[in-house]
Amino acid sequence: MLNIPKVWNNTVGNNTQELLMVEAASRFRQFAELPAGSVEEWEEHKRRLREMIREKAAVHYDPSLPLEFREFGKIVCKGYEIRKIVYRSRPELLVTANLYVPDGKGPFPAVIFMHGHSLIGKAEKSYQGCCHALALCGYVVLIVDTFGTAERSTGFGIREYHGSALGASLMNVGETLLGCQLADNMRGVDLLCSLPWVDASRIGATGASGGGNQTMWLAAMDERIKAAVPVVSVGTFDSYVRSCNCFCEVLPDGLTFTEESGVLALTAPRAMMICTALQDSNAAFQAAEMFRSYENARPVYRLLNVPDSFTCRLFNTVHGYFPEIREAMLGWFALHLKGQGHGCPMRHPDFLLLPEQELLVFPTPESRPDVGSIVSFCRERGEQLLAESRKTPVDREDKTAELRRILHLGAPLKVISARKHNRIDSWDRYTLTLSNLVQLPLCVRKAGKSCVLQIHPEGKKAFQPFPPDCAQAALDLSGHGENQPESDPIAPYHEFARHLIWLGYTVQGRWISELDAVCSFLRDQLHFDDLILQGSRECAVTCLLYSVLEPKIGKLILIDMPDDCLSRTPENEKTQNLAAKIFGILNWGGLPMAEKLSGAAITKLQTEN
Repeated sequence: MLNIPKVWNNTVGNNTQELLMVEAASRFRQFAELPAGSVEEWEEHKRRLREMIREKAAVHYDPSLPLEFREFGKIVCKGYEIRKIVYRSRPELLVTANLYVPDGKGPFPAVIFMHGHSLIGKAEKSYQGCCHALALCGYVVLIVDTFGTAERSTGFGIREYHGSALGASLMNVGETLLGCQLADNMRGVDLLCSLPWVDASRIGATGASGGGNQTMWLAAMDERIKAAVPVVSVGTFDSYVRSCNCFCEVLPDGLTFTEESGVLALTAPRAMMICTALQDSNAAFQAAEMFRSYENARPVYRLLNVPDSFTCRLFNTVHGYFPEIREAMLGWFALHLKGQGHGCPMRHPDFLLLPEQELLVFPTPESRPDVGSIVSFCRERGEQLLAESRKTPVDREDKTAELRRILHLGAPLKVISARKHNRIDSWDRYTLTLSNLVQLPLCVRKAGKSCVLQIHPEGKKAFQPFPPDCAQAALDLSGHGENQPESDPIAPYHEFARHLIWLGYTVQGRWISELDAVCSFLRDQLHFDDLILQGSRECAVTCLLYSVLEPKIGKLILIDMPDDCLSRTPENEKTQNLAAKIFGILNWGGLPMAEKLSGAAITKLQTEN
């Protein structure tokens, strides 16, 4: 391996994360203040903003699709019953859910409850507790399993986390987890409105953490929601770039056209109460961040003469939906869905929590139909897209332009300075500063006019040097090697990819732009006539896509490259993290199209099982 002493890590600025944070703060200043000078101005802004959200989140909602509402059993409780149900949200997808129905004829007000990142979905204790309490207070409650969790995971009994590479797999087929959740929940509202014992004019929405985030988006986009209570979920999009969040909370390009205050204000003039925990450990959801969005959304409520319909409350708790928050939620819904009380917290009768097994719609593997998982959805849709691309005539110029758009490539980057450090073991070492001020460490060993440039997602430490008579260069791109902002607490590139996507970039687009600048430096400044690119895993994708855009690349060595880009599964997790996700890449034709369009000679190597 390369003999790069640790001390060199201190010579590189590693300013990648700092630059992203500065850019996010600038976007906050640009978008946080809303146009609230007149009702007409706001209504036009609201219309355009909703259109942008539907486009960027890829919301596929079809109210004409038959719901295929079916019941698979019920649990009788004192004062209400719990029905085990499914309904259809997309032609390929069924939603598993519990429906809490109070005793009596109704019509009752209703609440759609969206759970957070619980591996057992609708059965998690605090979320289940909210549903019991609401039913005892006279509400019909629909709580759904979020796409990719609980009974909607890859297989029966599999408990998997949908908020990282799994959920991001939807990007490759032109979908987002946020958009899928929004469509599921809007179809849930369709279901509630179709029930004869529900008053469709009195529907509320609530949830905590990721479910609180879903609550915000549903209330913003569906005017049938008359009152909303997002819990431990409201902050700023700016803060999302400075903290660790789940991929279901990512709106692609979101910080290129709005801030969270804009989304909150879309609920106006309908009622919203934000609940925030003072001891929340996630920086994105802390009170200071919530207040930044709250204060910037308030002028819209004042403009519409409903200032009391928008409020926030603080609770001395950690992250979660605790009993005191539940009581505040009940008081808010009593006022805005029943016209009772003054919105103050209210108590409820006692209830018993039920074990997960009792709440399952399909309690055995044999009883579970094909409800549709993220993996199956991505695989089937991906195969359809690739099959379509094989049948379609290819115009290279058009496909190249489309690829640049998909990768969000802007003006080319250039090396504006190259600081040379002392040589170690025949390796010249540079810190390259690019025109976007990102700094990249580069090691070069000269031997002739032809050079192999290696990039690896684990950085230079993972390279195996070529023989001494071969010129070689080793590069760390943004987000890996010495340029890794910090260790990702969830998965490789989880935070780095999220941040870029919020700001209107892609990981692969950023890497390709940086690779292009370094290749120009090697040709123009170090006078290599021929460059051979060698990339591993996600970086193999980078090299291949770059060769489509840059005809000067004559040879590629691609190691452990993903073979389909369809989805994360246990056997290919390393090659399917967020760095390999590109919105719409399979709509474009995927890696098979890239190989078809590349003018380079390609050698593929496989080193991993």
